[in-house]
Amino acid sequence: MAASNWTMPYPSTFILLGIPGLEAAHVWISIPFCSIYILSLLGNGLVLAVIKTELSLHEPMYLFLSMLALADLVISTTILPKTLCIFWFRDRAIHTNACLAQMYLLHSLSTMESGFILAMAFDRYVAICNPLRHSAILTSQAIAKIGLSVVIRGVLLLGPHPFLLQRIPYCRTNVISHTYCEFMALVKLACVDTTVMTTYSLVVAFFTGGLDLLLIVLSYVMILWAILRLPSKEARHKSLSTCSSHICVMLVFYIPAFFSFLSHRFGHVAPHVHILIANMYMLFPPMMNPIIYGVRTPGIRQRVLHILGVKPA
Repeated sequence: MAASNWTMPYPSTFILLGIPGLEAAHVWISIPFCSIYILSLLGNGLVLAVIKTELSLHEPMYLFLSMLALADLVISTTILPKTLCIFWFRDRAIHTNACLAQMYLLHSLSTMESGFILAMAFDRYVAICNPLRHSAILTSQAIAKIGLSVVIRGVLLLGPHPFLLQRIPYCRTNVISHTYCEFMALVKLACVDTTVMTTYSLVVAFFTGGLDLLLIVLSYVMILWAILRLPSKEARHKSLSTCSSHICVMLVFYIPAFFSFLSHRFGHVAPHVHILIANMYMLFPPMMNPIIYGVRTPGIRQRVLHILGVKPA
């Protein structure tokens, strides 16, 4: 709908365009999107089942991994069913409340993912730098408290977003050039000053994802320092190998996240490029995380092969 004809500042629905400029290719684009969704569901579902049933995996690292897998499942399911409806059936309308709920879930769960990855880094730090006290520090109660604090942080810090967006008028249009409802995409449709809202969003982003990344880097600097002081090459290699899966997960999460963040707020990229980067940020980690841990963790790999009825080589 043209902006000049827009007369409903508080719309009951928004229209998601999908990927502007690539409408003719939506059916073809849906193939990798659908494949990613299936792999995310199967991979994270298997990881959760394996960690629940395999008592040897009831350790802090894998309990935090199960929290991450659960968040990944919810993120994938929050985005992809509606995106596939846009691609396959051109069902672009989404109710305002559903749009705001989708936006809130995506941003709060992304914040939780970052927190769970930080918790996993803390586990590696304690395991390598203070191994004798690892079980005493990361007790079941401590793990539960860390997980709960990560969830509460995501819920509370992102809580104001949907309420603020629900109350501002949209005098330009109700058309969102995206595959899902995203905070900045909605803010750009508002016809009031959104400086305070945007500033709050930036502060939350820097004090969650940014601070988490800083603490993760700091923990790995200390881990590397501790590893380099180990007496034997074999001990150094073994310690590094225990961190490799987590480092891969961290890179898979943060690299697309910061590309998406910077391209949306400070870059001047083509809309379809930004939307593809944003989808990669949201959908690539949920697909890759179970693959990374499944390949690199013998306990998970062997149990998954057993569930699938495949004999290990």
